[in-house]
Amino acid sequence: MNKFWVVLGLLAILTSCKTKKVATTKRTKPSTERVVVRERETTTRPVETKPSETKVYASATEKYIDTYKDIAKTEMQLYNIPASITLAQGILESGSGNGRLSVEANNHFGIKCHEWTGARIYHDDDRDQECFRKYVDAKYSFRDHSLFLTERKRYADLFKQKPGDYKAWARGLKAAGYATDRKYPDKLISLIERYDLHRYDEEVLGTAYERIDYSKEKQNNNTIHTVIKGDTLYSISRRYNTTVQNIQRLNGLNGTNISIGQDLIISTN
Repeated sequence: MNKFWVVLGLLAILTSCKTKKVATTKRTKPSTERVVVRERETTTRPVETKPSETKVYASATEKYIDTYKDIAKTEMQLYNIPASITLAQGILESGSGNGRLSVEANNHFGIKCHEWTGARIYHDDDRDQECFRKYVDAKYSFRDHSLFLTERKRYADLFKQKPGDYKAWARGLKAAGYATDRKYPDKLISLIERYDLHRYDEEVLGTAYERIDYSKEKQNNNTIHTVIKGDTLYSISRRYNTTVQNIQRLNGLNGTNISIGQDLIISTN
């Protein structure tokens, strides 16, 4: 029995002396490194736009010419009406685009209703409150002007003139009864020469343009006769030893109506 207790005692001593393993856990320090996330640039740099240049015109007439010259040139290409004549008539009839008919009705040539079935405007002219055509855009007024001249027989002789002869066209319009103003041809010619409107005829015709030197009208075999009270084509033809037909041909006349103050080219051949 003594041995048993001795052995047991020894076992107890050995057990108590046995080293204990201590489990340790290693702490992980929190990372101090910062993760920087760059956002995609969503904003775009504004496009630099240059301010639109505003044209400055010396007069309302120059603005009118610049605005409608291309339309007049197109009408010349399609209908053989000199662009210079179309522009001069538009300037004169519309007050350079400032007249009531042009502002309120886009009617630049004072074309009356006649057989018109479209919109209308009433305006005092030869008589009170006459009916005039109204257009949604000025370009239709220019087209109607072309059709007005090409579709009426009384203007047929105009298209026999040389395309560059704006003076013959101006006089021919008056002779055909387009306007009652006896100074109408002179006013058109003055506008064409003042603003060089004939250059648009030249642009359309190109190499086919025949420049007419009007300064030679008073030279060689031509002279200028200014109509006075009592003049007729017959009396003028007798005075210059020429014919009525010759005077009509030179001046684009298709009738015998002439006006006091009108200049006529006379051939003294």
